Amino acid sequence: MHPDESYMALALKCAASVRGLTSPNPPVGAVLVNNNRVVSKGSTQPAGGPHAEIQAIQSAGNQVHGGILYVTLEPCCHYGRTPPCTEAIISAGIHEVHIATSDPNPMVSSKGIKRLESAGIKVNVGELKYEADQMIEYHTKFILEKIPFVTAKFAMTLDGRIATKTNDSKWISGEASRDYVHKLRSCSDAILVGINTLLLDDPKLTARLGDGSKKYNQPMRVIVDSHLKIPLDAKIFSEPGKNLIATLVRSEKSKEIEDLHENTEIVFLPEVDGRLDLNSLIKELGEREITSLLVEGGSEIFGTFFDLNLVDKFLVFVAPKLIGGSNSISPIGGDGVDLISNATALTDISFEKFDDDFLITGYVDRR
Repeated sequence: MHPDESYMALALKCAASVRGLTSPNPPVGAVLVNNNRVVSKGSTQPAGGPHAEIQAIQSAGNQVHGGILYVTLEPCCHYGRTPPCTEAIISAGIHEVHIATSDPNPMVSSKGIKRLESAGIKVNVGELKYEADQMIEYHTKFILEKIPFVTAKFAMTLDGRIATKTNDSKWISGEASRDYVHKLRSCSDAILVGINTLLLDDPKLTARLGDGSKKYNQPMRVIVDSHLKIPLDAKIFSEPGKNLIATLVRSEKSKEIEDLHENTEIVFLPEVDGRLDLNSLIKELGEREITSLLVEGGSEIFGTFFDLNLVDKFLVFVAPKLIGGSNSISPIGGDGVDLISNATALTDISFEKFDDDFLITGYVDRR
């Protein structure tokens, strides 16, 4: 690997270390190099805090002048919650900047690059661009469409089942896979399940990582509960983080839930074809600055998201087990497609092994 790529890879590590903690801003990493030596690193802080470039500049002290900055996303050149990073870079005397990818916002894209170049700073763009674009995929979708990036995650057997005919599903995947799911949750703004999953499993729907010594995000829990069947003593009410229950029903129970549980809000949404309108829910989440949504089930919810073409990315854990039975549960319910030629194609497929399980990741091909 070329030294420039090595430094950018280190900047991407800095960005990865704060995934889930910076929303609605993207996770960004920066590395400052002087005399072929890393002198400082930075990561974007929560909204309103310093950006990665500022952290790296401030940490470098008197070693910043004449340095080379590697940053995973184009530095901002406008006043927002914080002053523009381009001006700090120029004032610090940095003479060269490497940028992995440009800002996805068409209103500001390339303006930061042009500002640096106009100040006589050499700018290189594109090192590890693919990896940098993946790092900010949630942010990109949100900036362009004002709705969250939707990931569907499920674990299934080799014969394509997520539960037996009795709805037993614990556990299809192994411990290593389930540990990884907690990392996925911590990187997401919100997790969503349907009421059937909640009634069957009474899940906590929290991110649980290690011994708690490292700070991580606790995502909002979103429950699709059209007829407000959720029990008043469901586990989610006593867990850290916020709950949002989407329903069609205005009743005494909705007021009782909010009165009993300060961490819970009920949102009333319209009905479409006898179901809660998921498009309205997605829009509602966007208005709340939820940039990423992890959908965890069950089959009916996956089916509705699939039929409405709301999923951007699939994460499928495949375990070396077989369930069989015509009444066992498949991952994606709903109407589905009539012809193979109409099947949803996935692109940018990748594979990862977690002990005996395989994780298949793919993006919905919208071309």
